Amino acid sequence: MSPMLPAALTIRDLLIRPATVLAPMAGVTDTVFRRVIRGLGGCGLIMTEFTSAEGVTRNAGRTLHYLYFEPDEHPLTAQLFGANPEVMAAAASLVEELGFDLVDVNLGCPAKKVVKCGGSGLLRDLKLLEQILRAVRAAVRIPLTIKIRAGWDENSIVAPEVARMAEQVGVEAIAVHPRTRVQGLNGRADWRIIAAVKQAVRMPVIGNGDIASAEDAARMIGETGCDAVMIGRAAATNPWIFRQMEQFTATGRYDQPSEADRYRLLSGYFRSLVEAEIPDAVGKMKQFACWFTHGVRHGSDLRRQVHSAHTPAEVLERVDSFFADTIAAGGNR
Repeated sequence: MSPMLPAALTIRDLLIRPATVLAPMAGVTDTVFRRVIRGLGGCGLIMTEFTSAEGVTRNAGRTLHYLYFEPDEHPLTAQLFGANPEVMAAAASLVEELGFDLVDVNLGCPAKKVVKCGGSGLLRDLKLLEQILRAVRAAVRIPLTIKIRAGWDENSIVAPEVARMAEQVGVEAIAVHPRTRVQGLNGRADWRIIAAVKQAVRMPVIGNGDIASAEDAARMIGETGCDAVMIGRAAATNPWIFRQMEQFTATGRYDQPSEADRYRLLSGYFRSLVEAEIPDAVGKMKQFACWFTHGVRHGSDLRRQVHSAHTPAEVLERVDSFFADTIAAGGNR
């Protein structure tokens, strides 16, 4: 019998049920997308887009929208990045004041502009990283977690070392993406590094990387012993993946969405972008259509139609028309 996902994850006194986490993704995990995932069920913990500590403390007017959330999103983590201990501490304190359940420090982003001021760049300066974690820990009462990569490159795999240091400082859970910064999103995630981190610490370890299905999640649990799984890109292409993992754990099987399900989700998501007055709603619609429509029959036709639209109303009209035709032709499969 395949290993199954744990029923729950506990970080200090916060019960996360089921033991699944939506990864923070720039330009993706805004409040609208997070609520889509929450509404579909099966996701225990959701996270904001990674947010600049410098931005929320020095230029809050332009940055605070990244930390906007609705009451039905709990439990919810805010993820921060930065390289100044005092600024990170101040930003974490703000996160606590805003009502987040946890605060997370980004040690995984490989983007050049982030590496210069935090993210996976901190994996090359563990003394500074320890100072940052100590400052943040002292600034907040809510649980503190981190998300980390394996290391900077294959010659500097530091994840177990960082995990031990972080636990001593007071970090209460760690998510591990076992690629290096140099790898970016290329190559395969080395799940053996997740297993090594699990062996190195007593705090909960959340596995991340190369989970594209419920079966993958179960296999990661079996191979690494991790306490929970975190899903990133697969959630954008298949937002039902969390519910599917929950079904698979319960029954060994899971449902596939029908064309009508896909229509309701895509149309509802696009309408929510408009209602929430999300900046560049059309751009978000086109971005999401690129990912999501790979699971749709004749999805390439829909992508072309969405990408040639110029207004939100035009996008919605084309989505409605496309699915009216495909559902009529194929039934509610």
